[in-house]
Amino acid sequence: MVDIKSMYLQELQDDFAELGFQKFNAIQVYKWLHQKYVVSFDEMTNISNSMRKKLAEKYYICVATIEKKLVSDYDNTVKYLFRFNDGECVESVIMKYHHGYTICLSTQVGCKMGCTFCATGMSGFSRNLTASEILSQIYSSQADLGIKISNIVLMGMGEPLDNYDNVVRFLKLVSDENGINIGMRHISLSTCGLVDRIYDLAELNLQLTLSVSLHAPNDEIRNKTMPVNKRYNIEKLLKACKYYADKTKRRISFEYAMIDGVNDSDECALQLARRLKGMLCHINLIPVNAVKNGMNYKKSKIERQKAFIKILANSGITATVRRTLGSDINASCGQLRRSIVQRGE
Repeated sequence: MVDIKSMYLQELQDDFAELGFQKFNAIQVYKWLHQKYVVSFDEMTNISNSMRKKLAEKYYICVATIEKKLVSDYDNTVKYLFRFNDGECVESVIMKYHHGYTICLSTQVGCKMGCTFCATGMSGFSRNLTASEILSQIYSSQADLGIKISNIVLMGMGEPLDNYDNVVRFLKLVSDENGINIGMRHISLSTCGLVDRIYDLAELNLQLTLSVSLHAPNDEIRNKTMPVNKRYNIEKLLKACKYYADKTKRRISFEYAMIDGVNDSDECALQLARRLKGMLCHINLIPVNAVKNGMNYKKSKIERQKAFIKILANSGITATVRRTLGSDINASCGQLRRSIVQRGE
């Protein structure tokens, strides 16, 4: 069976020609999949019964089924646990801002990267998500909430650049004017620092925002918290980031989890400022999330966060503390799936 929702329109038109269908039939089906979000060919009411039957014999429609849903009492942030056709589960989060709704998407079932402050990697890695499975998180959320997603962050479970081909296919599908048509400038992709793929992404010049999980100003700290640094150290990573910024003319967003007593000292701020000086970038400071059975990290105190920002500002580098949403539902990804895995469900 062929994953029809992962196909580009041109691929679908080529397939349909071989089946004896018309070009406009491919456009009809494509719009049903990506604008109407149907879960069955039987819902495609403007195509014939015989055609629907043939489609069902060759293709399948990926669906993200809601396994669990949590809604924050504080800010209406919504966290989903979605289950796919093979039983695997991932998490997505919907956040409401003044500019509209943002969805945080997962790109893998689990993660290989092993960052010590992240819940996702603790439950292991199962597989990559297909483009259709990434898309389906959006479609199911919109259908359930009756909303229109305006912004996307690929910051959920998994490392997007470790699933490069499927993620690039997703990006082209989600921005297609014949589909959901979310522009690249409304999309952020987060990476822990797979340098080779950052160069590959730069060559595509997609105009999305690259968010890099830095979380340390030097190799000594980063080696302890992020194993990927032993493969691509900070010097190599920042060289790739500079290339990306120069190539795309897009500002890099550096993510920096503030961990009490680990990476939040004045000296860490000074080192970070020296490393990033002259680069087109912004720093998002993130009070670290407590992870059950994790490293028992604690978030930096407010006074420390303010001091860190002041040191960066004095060096000409802008930094802000990310607004915390969904704190009562553990909105950071990985913890819902982890509970399912531990129970063996």
